[in-house]
Amino acid sequence: MAKKTSNRVKPAETELKEKLVNLNRVAKVTKGGRTFSFAAIVVVGDGQGTVGHGLGKARDVSEAISKAVDDAKKNLIRIPLHKGTIPHEQKGKYGAGRVLIKPAADGTGVIAGGAMRAVLEIAGVHNVLAKSMGSSNPHNVVKATVDALAKLRTPMDVSRQRNISMEKLFNG
Repeated sequence: MAKKTSNRVKPAETELKEKLVNLNRVAKVTKGGRTFSFAAIVVVGDGQGTVGHGLGKARDVSEAISKAVDDAKKNLIRIPLHKGTIPHEQKGKYGAGRVLIKPAADGTGVIAGGAMRAVLEIAGVHNVLAKSMGSSNPHNVVKATVDALAKLRTPMDVSRQRNISMEKLFNG
């Protein structure tokens, strides 16, 4: 059995872009009235195959977002890209969130909704067809999308795991 390699990446301070996926205002009812706080979901990536997601909670919006960015930088993964798209079709799931991502021809663009679009764009995927089939909760959709991206394998990985050459892999 081939050794399983992790696709986690050490956070390098190399031009990581961040994108706010969702900002939720939550209230706690106390004796003195309602106390509001904020929960932010953020995705960060370099646009070249590195992506991470994070959650931050605080009393004010900017602090919640900065906490989420710090959390996202701790959860970076590296994904294989092939000519601006993904190498193969893949399903991902997290909780009730289920997603399907498919490679697309050049010029198609990112056909995905809401939270999935943010993750795919920040990862650097330029052409992809994506479908969210389960929950529309942004927490679950983001985590399911990152799960699907983490499961992607390059042709070299597949040939190594099957102990066959690249030529035999492509020619059958």
